[in-house]
Amino acid sequence: MIEGIKIEDIHRIAREAGLAILDVYGAEFSVDTKDDKSPLTEADRRSNAVIVAALERLYPGVPIISEEMRPLAYEERRDWDYFWLVDPLDGTKEFIKRNGEFTVNIALVKGRRPVLGVVYQPVGDHLYYASEGKGAWKSSDGAAPVRIDGGEHYSTKSSVTVVASRSHLTDEVRDFISDLETGGKTVEFISAGSSLKLCLVAEGAADVYPRLGPTMEWDTAAAHAVALEAGRRVVAHGTDQPLLYNKESLLNPHFIVE
Repeated sequence: MIEGIKIEDIHRIAREAGLAILDVYGAEFSVDTKDDKSPLTEADRRSNAVIVAALERLYPGVPIISEEMRPLAYEERRDWDYFWLVDPLDGTKEFIKRNGEFTVNIALVKGRRPVLGVVYQPVGDHLYYASEGKGAWKSSDGAAPVRIDGGEHYSTKSSVTVVASRSHLTDEVRDFISDLETGGKTVEFISAGSSLKLCLVAEGAADVYPRLGPTMEWDTAAAHAVALEAGRRVVAHGTDQPLLYNKESLLNPHFIVE
């Protein structure tokens, strides 16, 4: 960990960004469309401004990659030792639907691994966080944080809870569930938005999350750090290799959280 970085600072930044989001959430807002056809709202912009300003003020030597900032060429970032990886509003589609299943994601990446992560769900005031070697934690509605643990691997269970995307359920995920059932397992399926899916596996509320569709690095890094400290793995689908960051393409491969 970079000397001097305090995870409490990142808690505070995420909460301030969450308040900026809720200011928009409680009012009428317009929806723009980005070049990749994904939605963009004033809440995304406000949250990003809060996070970037705070990180630059507190930790000026650490570069930032954010979904809402101009992407840097690989040649500019390939040799970074550490960097912040930010999704200021993960789950914009859920925000637009007003179902509460959206988050603020702030991760610190060392080389190619997330070593600190804060995931904040403004609706309900749920805060998940972790830093390398210090465990994974959850606080809800201002209560004292509780350490979370993902529990045993789904392969050892006869009954498996699978979590998947509310907005992006694919045929590949349906096939994954079918394969579990063919293997004799009883499967319960739950749906959730944004990076909450990784957090549900991290806290043991779900056993496995197959993400067999596109995501970007900023979608996953913060919750990935939480999952790792909760004893879970995040591996590229069809391999035993961990999901890595600061790739030449910031697009993730398909992956499994287990």
